[in-house]
Amino acid sequence: MKLLLSGRALTAGAVAVATLVTGGSAAGAATAPAHSVADGTAAAAPDIPIANVKAHLSQLQSIATANGGNRAHGRAGYQASLNYVKAKLDAAGFTTRVQQFTASGRTGYNLIADWPGGDTNQVVMAGSHLDSVTSGPGINDNGSGSSAVLETALAVARADYRPTKHLRFAWWGAEELGLVGSRYYVNSLGSAERAKISGYLNFDMIGSPNPGYFVYDDDPTIEKTFKDYYAGLGIPTEIETEGDGRSDHAPFKNAGVPVGGLFSGADYRKTSAQAAKWGGTVGQPFDRCYHSSCDTTANIDATALDRNSDAIAYAVWELSQ
Repeated sequence: MKLLLSGRALTAGAVAVATLVTGGSAAGAATAPAHSVADGTAAAAPDIPIANVKAHLSQLQSIATANGGNRAHGRAGYQASLNYVKAKLDAAGFTTRVQQFTASGRTGYNLIADWPGGDTNQVVMAGSHLDSVTSGPGINDNGSGSSAVLETALAVARADYRPTKHLRFAWWGAEELGLVGSRYYVNSLGSAERAKISGYLNFDMIGSPNPGYFVYDDDPTIEKTFKDYYAGLGIPTEIETEGDGRSDHAPFKNAGVPVGGLFSGADYRKTSAQAAKWGGTVGQPFDRCYHSSCDTTANIDATALDRNSDAIAYAVWELSQ
């Protein structure tokens, strides 16, 4: 999640002309998909294996460690992170493309992955930013969202899920410089293409070590989907306010696309009322390592990560049928 503008210099330079690099291949046709809505029966979302999500986080940590301690825009760690995610998606049968832009004098990349099939006039998107700040590896911010979205996409492939709507997943570059990658993507779409996106779901910091359970209140249908999931677990939620407008949903919302998402908290401090609902430590930040070198794999609450990962899958399945 990017800093508030008062705490960050504006991004230098204009975004350059995009270069689209297409890779991957369409998934092979299956005669009997494991999950289908063709017969009118709603397909149930799978449980997302937390061990798989944590394995992705370990890979992102290793990438950062091998590349100067971060995965920031324009650095080798970001490129290696993108290559890791793209390879997983290509192997699973997604059609991937890399969108190139320039910000602050460095080349940045977005990764877009489409699951073949579904009505391309009704697109459900789920996304997260893949870059870290330069001061740390960015495992909660935002390896957590990136890994959970990746594992949800891989669950789609494992289930050979065939929803009514078209599924698209995205990993954004240069979010920490001011939502540069996601804004570039939205601006690269014509109005007709933007109108085809029936919902964009954003996940930025979902494994905070002193977690809260915050739901975006932007689109009523998406908001209700997440609230229903957590109500089923008996977990109260609160409206997300700390990161409002500070992550990659903002460019979509500003373009008129319905948006929603989840958040487990950054540097705001947990109140006694919140601790009574969710546990944790009163008076401490939701993530004491926000934008710091200690944002490592040790900075993750596995329970919050597990619940939020399952909530992502639930929403993707519910909203795409």
